[in-house]
Amino acid sequence: MAPHLLLVMRILFFLTGLSDTQSVSTVSHVSVKQGGSITIPCLYDLRYSNNVKYWCRGYYWLGCSTVVRTDHPKTSGNTSISDDINQRVFTVTMRRLSSSDSDYYWCIVERKNEADDGVSLQISVTPGTPELYVDQQELTGVVGGSVTMLCYYSKLGGSGRWCRMGGSCVAVGHSVDLDGTFVKLVQEQRETTNGYVLMVTMSGLMMENTGWYRCEKGKLQMPVHVTVNQPSTTQSTITITPSVTNRDNVVTNENTDAKHQSLLEVLFIPLSLLVVLIAVTLVTWKMLRKHKDKKAKDQPPNTSVQPADPEQNITYSTVSHISGTTQQVKPNPFDPTPLQPN
Repeated sequence: MAPHLLLVMRILFFLTGLSDTQSVSTVSHVSVKQGGSITIPCLYDLRYSNNVKYWCRGYYWLGCSTVVRTDHPKTSGNTSISDDINQRVFTVTMRRLSSSDSDYYWCIVERKNEADDGVSLQISVTPGTPELYVDQQELTGVVGGSVTMLCYYSKLGGSGRWCRMGGSCVAVGHSVDLDGTFVKLVQEQRETTNGYVLMVTMSGLMMENTGWYRCEKGKLQMPVHVTVNQPSTTQSTITITPSVTNRDNVVTNENTDAKHQSLLEVLFIPLSLLVVLIAVTLVTWKMLRKHKDKKAKDQPPNTSVQPADPEQNITYSTVSHISGTTQQVKPNPFDPTPLQPN
């Protein structure tokens, strides 16, 4: 670069307050539907972790108006700001957007004793379908699993890409390794409209893949955050594909589960009563049987009178006459001779 041009740029940086050593990055241009929301990530260098960050509105930095700051205020109207020093990114969320919110904005890091550092972007709010949009800006997967993002756009102009913010990109029609994860991009035409969809699949996820990405189509970009968690014992590979069909299936499954639960609740009471009745019957039967056995045990044995032996009833006696007196002699039970008269 010519020396005089470099000098002019330094003067312009000084006049506008813009540092000539930018270490902040973000998307360049996003399109949002009226009434919708958007979250803008602003990445910064490690040395800015403890600095104050702020969100400023205006085409020129010199005259931009501060909306929110990470110290105060963190919320103003429908706009809020938060700072994640571990990921080195501060995010700004704008809700319930209207056409009046269409403008240029700045991600800025405040620095002491020197010019602040920042970068600008453009936000366009449209009453119709945005030129580039996604169903959701948050994706969640597990280590070793996969996630799928659908980026919708209305025109074929420009190349479709998927990029790691602050890193490299993958173009349509390519399947490559991006930061250790396999990424595949497929472009398809939508059946219901004349638009198109860019299907991005990331598989073989790692914890290091957690971070901000963006869909690109021409000059437009849409930021998307991917969170990778450790799998639980019951969790397997997760593929997230936002669609109306999936949401309908979820609702159907929830209704089916509710019906099954209601049926179980209806059957629970009579089944419980039946179990109690059977238990009471068994206990009563055992008690009656035990009582009957005890009564039979306490009763004395039944002894019947046996008929006497005729031979045992015979009595043998000896009678003798002494001096005119009749004397009865005690019978000898062992003498078989019958008594004779004198």
